[in-house]
Amino acid sequence: MKILKTKTIIIVALLLLGFSSARATHNRAGEITYVQLSDLSFEITITTYTYTLSFADRDQLEVEWGDNSTSVAPRVSILFLPNYYKRNIYKINHTYPGPGVYKIVVQDPNRNADVLNIPNSVNVVFSLTTTLIVNPSIGRNSTPVLLNPPYDKAARGYVFIHNPGAYDPDGDSLSYAITTCTREDGIPIENYTLPPATDFIRVDALTGDLIWSTPRDTGAFNVAMEIQEWRYGKKIGVVVRDIQINVYDTDNKPPEIGPLPDRCVEAGTVIDFLVSASDPDNHFLQLFSTSGIYDLNSCPATFTKVDSVAGYYSSRFLWATCMEAVRNQPYDIIIKADDFSEDQNLSDIDNFQVKVLGPPPLLTEISPEGKFVRLAWDDYGTNAIMGFNIYRREGPSSFDPDTCTSGVPASAGYERVGYIAGSGTISFLDTNEGEGLEFSKEYSYRITAVFNNGAESKVSNEITSSLVSGVPLITNVTVRSTSATNGSIVVRWRRPDQLDTIPAPGPYEYIISRADGVTGTEYLQISTISTATLNETSFVDTLINTVDRGYIYRIELYNNAPGNRFLIGEPGYASSLFLTASPGDRKVRFVISRNVPWINTRYDFFRLNRTTSVYDSIGTSNLLEFTDNGLDNGTVYCYRVRSTGGYTSAGLPRDLLNFSQITCATPVDNEPPCQPVITVTSQCDSLYNNVRWTITDPICLEDVAGYNIYYKMITEENLSLLTVINDRNTFSYKHYPGEVVSGCYAVSAFDDLGNESLKSVMICVDSCNFYEIPNVFTPNGDDINDWLKAKTSGLVEKVDFKLFNRYGVLIFQTEEPKLNWDGTYKGKIVSPGVYFYQCDVFERRISGLEQFHLSGFVHVITEPGSTVTAPEY
Repeated sequence: MKILKTKTIIIVALLLLGFSSARATHNRAGEITYVQLSDLSFEITITTYTYTLSFADRDQLEVEWGDNSTSVAPRVSILFLPNYYKRNIYKINHTYPGPGVYKIVVQDPNRNADVLNIPNSVNVVFSLTTTLIVNPSIGRNSTPVLLNPPYDKAARGYVFIHNPGAYDPDGDSLSYAITTCTREDGIPIENYTLPPATDFIRVDALTGDLIWSTPRDTGAFNVAMEIQEWRYGKKIGVVVRDIQINVYDTDNKPPEIGPLPDRCVEAGTVIDFLVSASDPDNHFLQLFSTSGIYDLNSCPATFTKVDSVAGYYSSRFLWATCMEAVRNQPYDIIIKADDFSEDQNLSDIDNFQVKVLGPPPLLTEISPEGKFVRLAWDDYGTNAIMGFNIYRREGPSSFDPDTCTSGVPASAGYERVGYIAGSGTISFLDTNEGEGLEFSKEYSYRITAVFNNGAESKVSNEITSSLVSGVPLITNVTVRSTSATNGSIVVRWRRPDQLDTIPAPGPYEYIISRADGVTGTEYLQISTISTATLNETSFVDTLINTVDRGYIYRIELYNNAPGNRFLIGEPGYASSLFLTASPGDRKVRFVISRNVPWINTRYDFFRLNRTTSVYDSIGTSNLLEFTDNGLDNGTVYCYRVRSTGGYTSAGLPRDLLNFSQITCATPVDNEPPCQPVITVTSQCDSLYNNVRWTITDPICLEDVAGYNIYYKMITEENLSLLTVINDRNTFSYKHYPGEVVSGCYAVSAFDDLGNESLKSVMICVDSCNFYEIPNVFTPNGDDINDWLKAKTSGLVEKVDFKLFNRYGVLIFQTEEPKLNWDGTYKGKIVSPGVYFYQCDVFERRISGLEQFHLSGFVHVITEPGSTVTAPEY
């Protein structure tokens, strides 16, 4: 056995030497980006920049997904670049089992030799990483796209700048940081150092400029930079670009780009200016520009050549901005100048930003209506918005936003008090969430348009008003009778006084108008009262439907003298009290609606006593909502509510009582139980998934009659009912889906009447990985471990298994998952030794059929009497 062991070591060493000679020393730079396709599915793009003079090449790369699975991504495109660089793009889709933080790793042996800041670089694996976060609460996310390829050369003694040209299609905030290059499994390289600099090497966190000031030594150096995505103040992803920079000694001086000022513009502005570059050595030049704005669907920018002579180059930047280009973050535009030298071509890179803001809406009118305020504005004129934010503050402000400010900063003293949807909306009624505003206070308003991507426009002009109590000071709008056809409401007001200060000698006329609903605006004149003494202070509105709606009244007082008719003061507004009842399980919920110029401090609720025919008091609240509990389902209950309130100013009426209509409701069990909380675990050895759930609220649990279990095998399917459990005290279920244990589960609860709760959060589990290939077997005819058999299951649909000898000759190939190789080649048992295999495994998983790659060695022992215990497969 000692001789055999020695032979094995020699063979393995020779075999490994052969493989190392084929290592890829061509990798220069790269990154991993992705586009989210659905809640759990992503399209991954691996971009590598390789050296074309190297013999090594890769038409596919293995991807480690960070969820204990791997796949092989095929190359989909090749682009040849200057300086012997080639851009390779690989694409593949993947579906994750659920929310989480995943680190995607792609690695390719090896880096090129003589990278001066990576010890023994030729033996260090080249790896790329990207952090992917699946979090439904932040919405879908795609990484920024890096538009500027990293193939530029550097000159010793001159500042070198590289900018990745990151463009985020979602409009998320980006920041940048320098980081450490990585080796196998995305682990930072030991003893890695930043390239030496006479001053510094750093990354500008805001612009993304990698600045090396200045290279001290010639040679090859690698650096890595993070492009970090932020949304709502939280980091939601990280892309790492690994870059190789080659530094040369040269007499050539890099070109210089002219000044590039940042800009803030309103959508619709045309940006048109000349970009120029000059070269101190009078070399010919070329200008390039990269940015996401050149690929916008609605209003793409252009960058076109204007002039080119020795030592000078100019291009025209032209962008007619549009509403669809508005977003929170500015657009980054990269300008790059390359010179053409007989020595070494050098570059200069610079950037500028353009922020496109939505123009400010124009507020045109503010109208007090009782305790509410109605705003009106001009049509915004675009479908690129989804609605408007409404801001309010007490008193006028001195806020004067600059040209780069969108929205309303907190320092302006405004509070967002509402949002109204619709691109064509032109008005808003501020009810202060139904509570009404206060008299004797002055309110100022501004609005912003909200674009489809969530960005706010520049803020509107400010418009200010205060509530007006009205010269006919309304004191009561109380329902006298409830009927769909013969209902009536009594309206009362205080007799106006001090009219001699106007003067308004009379005679007078009251005009009483009514609109449907407590916030109605379509007023219909329903009565006039002519009077010489103003002693008429009430009106009864009859033959109206007081069952289905409330009403708001407007009372105007006119001086009605011939030739001298005019409106005295402002109209008075006040609505009836309208009670909405919503039956539930052994309860009735109430919501009160009203729009009155006084303050209601108390609401008394009354329920009809069927025995005494009297409305008994059942509770009091100072809120607009109330619930009557402990009722009998199926029994009709009737209610009314009485408000108590008054004006707050001295000398004005207090203790005002008003009644709502009578409303009836029948409690019914129409409420589903609480939503269960679930967990799912896989028992791979027993081929079942264990679904567990809980309902922690004992009152909710009491209402539960059973549970529905929902399931789908792959993410593209819809959940369907798997089974029903008719026992509220059962909290787990074992599901045996067969050999494929992947799937997604959700659980709902139902009560005795069939009311079903919301489904729980869907939890997905992926298939267990059962595939293993032995590393030794003994085809020596003793019927013990005479066959090479893989450990597998029904999850594996097929394989692509290839076995090679030490000379690279293919000696066995199969698609059979179990392999079942008898150790023969061309009818004879192969020679003992170490054999190398490559195996693509096609396995049914939660996302469907997925492919992962295995490679390794099989030790074949053929000597008589040799035995190796084989696992039980």
